[in-house]
Amino acid sequence: MDAYAGSVGMLQTWIFETLVQPSLYATGLIGLDEIAFEATEWFILGALQVLLLFIVLRPLEAWRPAERWSDRQGVGVDIFYTLLHRLGLVPLLFFALLTPIADSIEGWTRLHGFMPWNVEGWWPALVEHPFTTFVIYLVVLDLAEYLRHRLQHRFELWWALHALHHSQQRMSFWTDDRNHLLDDLLQAVWLATLALLIGVSPSQFVGIVMLTRSLESLSHANVDLSFGRIGERLLVSPRFHRLHHAIGTGHEGVHHGCNFAILFPVWDILFGTARWQGPIEPTGVRDQGKGRDYGASFLAQQRLGLSRVAAVISGRSV
Repeated sequence: MDAYAGSVGMLQTWIFETLVQPSLYATGLIGLDEIAFEATEWFILGALQVLLLFIVLRPLEAWRPAERWSDRQGVGVDIFYTLLHRLGLVPLLFFALLTPIADSIEGWTRLHGFMPWNVEGWWPALVEHPFTTFVIYLVVLDLAEYLRHRLQHRFELWWALHALHHSQQRMSFWTDDRNHLLDDLLQAVWLATLALLIGVSPSQFVGIVMLTRSLESLSHANVDLSFGRIGERLLVSPRFHRLHHAIGTGHEGVHHGCNFAILFPVWDILFGTARWQGPIEPTGVRDQGKGRDYGASFLAQQRLGLSRVAAVISGRSV
């Protein structure tokens, strides 16, 4: 890991000093050099992640697709979402927005004598076992993500945004980042606030986000793949998560859907929202069959998402 981090750091420095910094000087934006340096790292890590996911998951989708499509119309906008998020533009925007807020929260808590709880402080022996600490934080944050996902389906106002993610009728490994930007912001605030409160270090947080997003890309892949009777209960598979996106079952019923877990199905088991069996069904939202337009382009999808939110606020059904 040290060698990997060192290689990324060297590449980050080279790209920044060779390409980014001269551009900032030329455009009079050198005051943004600190943010630009962070963006360079996000770009490198994101580009490596997207390349690896494409090399691994695209052949899987071609070999054993869950659904066969006559064309890939509608997938292109998901690719745009993926590049927008994984190459660092959206994370950088949220970083710029949330850093002052996080600094204010941290300053206020320290001023009032509150120190963030962390695993190492509670169990000092873990200082020498960073991987174990990483896994503990990963499990805690995954539980928080399960609860957030339940709330997205439970509250009509939040569902008005989250429905965009479910509206993809050609779900593939590109679909994971297909979200309304306001929904992404709410998720970022949710996750970053909890990470700050429990003392997750920045490097651990980046690692957790990278790992989670890679596995989410797998779970969204258009692949007829399960992990077996035991494996299905240990890690979310494409087959398990596809049931969550199935028309009707994925967003209706007493729980407003099923299979909400992001990484670990244990949360669905504990809270009674797991569904294990069922044929491969079309993905999407039921009201698409009644003419509901969720938009074909990025801008249309973002605009229509805000329109749905406005409809809920004004008392009209979405």
